[in-house]
Amino acid sequence: MERYDMHTRRIPEATIRRLPAYLRALTLLDEERITSEALGQASGYTSEQVRKDLAYFGAFGTRGVGYEASVLAQEIRRILQLDHGVRAVVVGAGRLGTALVRHTDESSRDVVIEAVVDINPAVIGQQVDHLTVEPLERLETLILERDIGMGIIAVPPSGAQAVCDRLIGAGIRAILNFAPKALVVDAPNIFIQHIDLTLEMQALAYFVGSAAHSKP
Repeated sequence: MERYDMHTRRIPEATIRRLPAYLRALTLLDEERITSEALGQASGYTSEQVRKDLAYFGAFGTRGVGYEASVLAQEIRRILQLDHGVRAVVVGAGRLGTALVRHTDESSRDVVIEAVVDINPAVIGQQVDHLTVEPLERLETLILERDIGMGIIAVPPSGAQAVCDRLIGAGIRAILNFAPKALVVDAPNIFIQHIDLTLEMQALAYFVGSAAHSKP
């Protein structure tokens, strides 16, 4: 089966975002075979959605029997290009950046943080798990030397755009941005995911209020 190639296949972004949920469910369930219904329940989606998403990449299951779990997990990892590992760099060694390094070390074997950099002399040289915080001026060198493909921005909003520009200039094509700032990117082949925890909590506040107002 050929490797998934974003340049030759038009796959909905939402489908790609659901694949890691399927992979996690397969890992946690630890079953030899699994139906689309069971996989959907474990990942929070419908069986129809599971079948539709997987159909973009080929026929992995047998009607009435389901999927061989280990084979499907292997195929999803291949589709996501996790089978050869993804290396990342964290820019910003504050509380959030160091927490991300430690969390990834504990929970993920597919995305490996290879470096963490900062501009603050007070933290440069400190250890974050197995990594030593390095100066920001080494960013491009580290990306090249360690074959890093993903950048994680965990800096104040005032510096986020400059960091983004440097990551892209160094060849990074996927960026996870935790800075509460919208980043401007002209290159069409760069993917940026913004995660603003404050906005997420503010949005959830609506549902807290709705529940309170609905009480008799």
